[in-house]
Amino acid sequence: MPVALDLPTGYRPLNIAFYAPFKPLDHPNPSGDLMIGRGLCSFLEVCGHKVVTVSRLRTRLIFQKPWVWPRLLVERRRIDRKLRHTKPDLWLTFHTYYKGPDLSGPAACRRFNIPYVIFQGIYATKYRRNLRTWPGYRANTDALKAAAHVFTNKKRDLHNLARIMAPDRLSYIAPGIEPHKFCFDPSARENLRKRLKIGRAPLIVTAAMFRPGVKTAGLMVVIEACGRLAKTIPDLRLLIIGDGREKEKIAAVAARVLPERAHFAGQVARERMSQYYSAGDLFAFPGINESLGMVFLEAQACGLPVVAYENAGVAEAVSDGVSGFLVPLNDEARFAAAIKRLVQNDTLRCRMGKAASDLVRSRHNLSANYRPMERCLQQIVHNYQN
Repeated sequence: MPVALDLPTGYRPLNIAFYAPFKPLDHPNPSGDLMIGRGLCSFLEVCGHKVVTVSRLRTRLIFQKPWVWPRLLVERRRIDRKLRHTKPDLWLTFHTYYKGPDLSGPAACRRFNIPYVIFQGIYATKYRRNLRTWPGYRANTDALKAAAHVFTNKKRDLHNLARIMAPDRLSYIAPGIEPHKFCFDPSARENLRKRLKIGRAPLIVTAAMFRPGVKTAGLMVVIEACGRLAKTIPDLRLLIIGDGREKEKIAAVAARVLPERAHFAGQVARERMSQYYSAGDLFAFPGINESLGMVFLEAQACGLPVVAYENAGVAEAVSDGVSGFLVPLNDEARFAAAIKRLVQNDTLRCRMGKAASDLVRSRHNLSANYRPMERCLQQIVHNYQN
């Protein structure tokens, strides 16, 4: 649970109707977005608010799945029954965009006369140019415009949202984790290294779900980079955390380019990740098209400098030249060179690792970063009811 908060004078717990249209928060496949959504709900509950999930219907690519449309009509009636029973003060939607728009919240809020709020709303005009994506773009745009307020944890999204929304209805909330859950553990480091039989060898850590697409492509970049570096750094080791459909493909490449030096940890529960980060010397993952990359924050909190591509939302979590190195997108040579530089320079690596831990605790503490959002929700409800 997050650290308990000092609540403001005049504080009143809210009854919040919650909905995650793209993926319900109890979905079995882990992802950064799920971690953000769960952290958001957990924070609000620690604040004393009651968060009630009013729907679990996924709208992912729903306009390309006409067989799901009847379920949407049934779900809207079920939502109405739930809202009549719970009597919420506001509706909070997590993560709406063209691929998974909120098709229920705005209309339900009008029917029940409650404010509609979005956390992690995304807007991009390129999807209006394609007939397959236009319906999702239109529905998502309508939801964004209906919101009393939209919170975003990406500066790029803040800029895009400002094209269709007034500044007083937008807020940037820096991404965050609970730093006390991700601390360097010297005992775990010693034990895991002993189990892997690597002693003091330099250990690169990487983590991702083994899904087709950019996740697997990113892992391939790390494996290939370490394979090239192993030719001049014979004791280099790579620890790969994750699991999924592409496991055999990834393992085959690792066996070919990094024989007997790549260690597969499998899927690790989030509460145990700090033990694995602690065993490493640095964290490397390109983060191709990564919206944020919560693993970057987690690894840095444990004192690991990061090597990644400078693209998408990675720069929201990693400070280039301070807590790690961000290299140009798809520049595999510079990616490998950045890893090599950190492996071979103990002083630089330790300095950046310390800066990484300090960065997360000062700028990416979930409890501190979400406080303004919580106060804003209180104000929205107050204004709506008076």
